[in-house]
Parts: sequence; C-alpha cells; structure tokens
Amino acid sequence: MSDRLTPEISASMTRRQFFRRSTAGIAIGIPALATLLTADGFAADAASDSKTGGHPGLPHFPPKAKRVIFLHQSGAPSQMELFDYKPNLVKLQGTELPDSIRQGQRITGMTSGQSSFPVAPSIFKFNQYGKSGTWISELLPHHAKIVDDITIIKTVYSEAINHDPAITFLQTGFQQPGRPSMGAWVSYGLGSENQNLPAFVVLISQANALNPDQPLFSRLWGSGFLPSRYQGVKFRSSGDPVLYLSNPPGMPSTTRRRMLDGIAKLNRLLSEKYADPEIDTRVAQYEMAYRMQTSVPDLMDLSKEPESTFELYGPDSKKPGTYAANCLLARRLAERGVRFIQLYHRGWDQHNDLPRDIALQCKGVDQPSAGLILDLKQRGMLDDTLVVWAGEFGRTVYCQGKLTGTNYGRDHHPRCFSIWMAGGGIQRGLAIGKTDDYCYNILEDPVHIHDLQATILHCLGIEHTKLTYKFQGRYFRLTDVGGFAVKKALA
Repeated sequence: MSDRLTPEISASMTRRQFFRRSTAGIAIGIPALATLLTADGFAADAASDSKTGGHPGLPHFPPKAKRVIFLHQSGAPSQMELFDYKPNLVKLQGTELPDSIRQGQRITGMTSGQSSFPVAPSIFKFNQYGKSGTWISELLPHHAKIVDDITIIKTVYSEAINHDPAITFLQTGFQQPGRPSMGAWVSYGLGSENQNLPAFVVLISQANALNPDQPLFSRLWGSGFLPSRYQGVKFRSSGDPVLYLSNPPGMPSTTRRRMLDGIAKLNRLLSEKYADPEIDTRVAQYEMAYRMQTSVPDLMDLSKEPESTFELYGPDSKKPGTYAANCLLARRLAERGVRFIQLYHRGWDQHNDLPRDIALQCKGVDQPSAGLILDLKQRGMLDDTLVVWAGEFGRTVYCQGKLTGTNYGRDHHPRCFSIWMAGGGIQRGLAIGKTDDYCYNILEDPVHIHDLQATILHCLGIEHTKLTYKFQGRYFRLTDVGGFAVKKALA
C-alpha cells in the first residue's frame, strides 16, 4: 500500500497524526514529538497505572473512601418536606413571601407570572432522632434509623434554576454540556479495582410519583473530552444488562474470541499509523465486553442473596429496575471493586400535587436508601464507601398554583437545599448549615456545588485542583475554577 496521503486523509488528519507520520522527513525528533504529545494531554492517558488503569501519582494522599455510590434524586426533592424543619411557617400559611426575603432573586418562568407568592408550610410532621436529635420527616421513617450514620447538609446551593443545567452542573461541574461527568473524572483519576467490570456504572429507576418524569441524557455520565473509555456504562433492567453483550445466536465463544483477536491486530496497525488513543480505547472496550460476558451475569444474579437482604432493602428489591433493586445492585457493584456507581431515580419534580407525589416517592426511596447504609455497615464496607444522596436543587417555600390546606406545589429553588453524605471520610450524626425561617436563603455554612464535588474527591484521596486534563489549550478540572472541601463534614 502506498504511504502517500490522499486528499481525504490529509483533510481528516489531526496535528498529532501529521507529526507522527512526518517525524522522519522533517527531523522533528522523537523527544520533541513526545513533548508535543504530552502537552496535548494524551501522555498522561498513555501512562496510566498498569494495575488499575488510573492516573499515575493518584491518589494524592491516603483516601478514606475507595469508591462512591451517588444516589441522585432526579427532579429535586423538597427540603422542607424531608430534612429542613420549619415549624414557624405554619403561622405564616397563605401570607405573601416578603420582598426582604426574596431580595429580587430570579424565579422560573413557571411562577414568574403569578400575582401572588403565598407561603406553603409542609403538612408533614417532623420528629427528632438519634444521639444528635436530628429532625427527620415522617415521610422517612427508615432514615430515622440511620441519622447517626449520615451527615445532612442543609445549605447546598446551585447557580442553575432549571433541571438540565442544574443536573449537568452537579454531575459535570459546568452548566453547559460537553464536560466530563464526575464518574468519568474519578475513573480517569483512579481507574478500577476490577478489570472485569467498568470503573463507572449507571443504574436508572423510574418514578414512584404520578407526575411526568424529567428526562435524563447519556451525556450526564459521558466522558466529555476525556478518552471515551472513562464514560459510564448504563446497565439495563431487562434483557441483556448491557446492549449487545451476549453472542448472537449461532456464534460460540471461541468464534467471538478469534474475531476479537483479528480485529485487535487490525486496530493495532491503525494505532501505530495514526496514534489515535480512541483506537486503543475501542480495543480495550471490546476486551472488557468479552470479560463482562462472564462477570455481569454473576453480578445480576440475586438468587444467592439471603431473604434477610431483601427484607433490608424492601419488597421492591426483588423487582428488577426499581430503585430498591438498584440500591442492592450498587452494593454488589461496590463489593466487586467498581469505582463510581451512579443511581438516578426520577420523579421528584413536584410543581403540583406535591403532598401526594412526595409521599409516593419516599415510599419507594426511604427503605432502600437506609437499607444500603445498613447493609454496607454490617459488611464493614461503609468505612471505605462514600454514599451521597442529593437532588440538583431545592424547592420554593411559596406555592406554585393554588394553595389549599392539603395540597400545594413548589417551584425550583437553587438558593438552598438539603443532601446527605455517609461513609468513608465523612463524619456521622451531624446536621450542617442553617437557612432562614422561610428556607429561602442560607444563614450559615453555605456549600456550593463545586464545594460538594471537592469534598467527594477529597474523600477519595484526590486534591481537586490537581486532577486536571488539558483540552484546547486549557487545563480543565471537575470543580472548574472554584471549590473547597467542606471541612465540617470531613472525618
């Protein structure tokens, strides 16, 4: 085959490919070429840890957590119904939200046309639990059993006021699409402890509520400008857990093996010619898929779990695709060394009929979330597993739509909302932060989204300002140009 460049190849060739083909002719030299490749960001990827596939030199310091289970409550749970008790609002029911509280802050287009912003107190009761006397809603009776194992942060805030930018911000550190997801950053930095499963796995469950779900896009677990091998792998609840994992009818495993070996040889030739890391990624993904033909069926087989485990997570844990079943799978993935396990549970976007729908949501989420903490704890895994329970923002104190004594809705509120964290690197039995009497503004201990991300990375032994990747001339990181680990939360 001629080595001359056709116009089509020349037009599609990258700078890296041009220099690689041209080193002999233009005497740029191998050392100089290596410097160019390093500056463009691919040398770090090529020099990954041979055991884990992570970045050499990480973790930066001894980690408290080896893995993360992120329980994303998609749609934004109302903090006033769950964790941020505001008893004085009962006396203010139906009164107008004062301008002194709102302070001209923006609201969404869904309520900007309302002539009135009446205060809507929660109709649900709260009680104190645990050694610290943490206030927990009656909607979360199983959470009441784990308050001494978790830390609730009531003062997280976001810059985004609509769902897609807010979820994107929480998961990638930036409101616009295109950045790597948090799981991809962790996978890039630390790799995986299990070479037979992906480092980053995604599980999605549908709403328990009756109102429509918010959409979720695969870019939320994408790798952005990182090599694509760091993206999350979504597991399905029916059929093959991963699409096209099984061999086609009539193809034995030996034939698949020979086919992969042949493709790998061809890809190596292309890799040597073009120096494109995505070719190496493709080869690695083919091999991972082959190994997953054995590892995934074993992972998904719950028949060996004792009945006591299903009792811990609740009856829905026997139904594939439910939040309870996914929480159980998250524990099984954690046992097998998967680095970042991302759950998305839809259905929290309650602009109307909130009392009905949040009760349905909590019925599906309360026991499995608490069961996961208790299960990890009894297996000795909570000490080195970080669990995060969070939505993308909070809910307004004022009612969206018509307010009655038993029914109301709440609009989006990014100024303050509640999450909880537990496990490796996190203190236990704390409630951090204070909001005003209207649960509208933060009074003490504000925690920005970048602060939350920095805290997660800190627990994994990563200094968030040092986990970077150069792209288009700039070093990017998950926390962009901000972020401080929340010291009060750290053990």
